[in-house]
Amino acid sequence: MTPEPTHTTEPVPADEVEPAGDGLQARLDAAEAERDDYFDRLQRLTADFDNYRKRAARDQSAFVERATERLVTELLPVLDALEFAVESAETHEEAKLEEGVRLVHRQLADALGKQGVAEIDTDGKFDPHVHEAVLSQPSEAEEGSIVNVLQKGYRLGEKVVRPARVAVAAPIQPEV
Repeated sequence: MTPEPTHTTEPVPADEVEPAGDGLQARLDAAEAERDDYFDRLQRLTADFDNYRKRAARDQSAFVERATERLVTELLPVLDALEFAVESAETHEEAKLEEGVRLVHRQLADALGKQGVAEIDTDGKFDPHVHEAVLSQPSEAEEGSIVNVLQKGYRLGEKVVRPARVAVAAPIQPEV
């Protein structure tokens, strides 16, 4: 025979149980409210960032448009001078043709200069940062100095847009 348990568990009356669920529910409600607040903030921040991105793209597009307009305004007189040179060529007036071409060159150089374009200096020693050595020529000049410019180079501000293509002095080889 099995012995009867000596200890029995009797249910505790409901009015004697501590309401532990009430404190837990209050903490859950507070956590949900905080979550909702963070979610609202995140949505606003996302919308603000999206608006910022769109505004920045619009501003950049407007800046490019203004810069292009300014460059075109600078180049229109060059186009006019080029038309003058073409008209002069049609009437075979060599003096006017030369004058027209010089005018176009000067106006284009001035327009590019206003935009920050500058010719790269080719006097002196070869500098691989701004010069491109296309060939070396035997010369009495100091070895490594520039003896001939094949194509001018240009900078836009501090950036090299096109390096100057040059011939560099090489020592003269003695005849055998």
